Amino acid sequence: MVHNIKLITMKRIMLVVAMLITGLMAIACPTCEIAQPRYLKGITHGAGPQSNWDYLIISVTAVIVIATFFFSIKWLIQPGEKAVTHIKHLILNID
Repeated sequence: MVHNIKLITMKRIMLVVAMLITGLMAIACPTCEIAQPRYLKGITHGAGPQSNWDYLIISVTAVIVIATFFFSIKWLIQPGEKAVTHIKHLILNID
């Protein structure tokens, strides 16, 4: 029974990986691939980056998004407000 569950789980993982790889390959159309630089071919649509500033803007934005995602998950799991004077105690402690 345990072997069947592991096999089913492995099949699901392989299916998800195959779908992700296929999805990544299908994102950009052939016309857009011509306009993209070598390392963006097949990933993005559009005219491609116009200057090196585009790479800087996208990199900074990606760092901000990743940091925001990391800290939102971190503070959702472990908030860390332990002070008695924190505003949440005004609502939670009805005496």
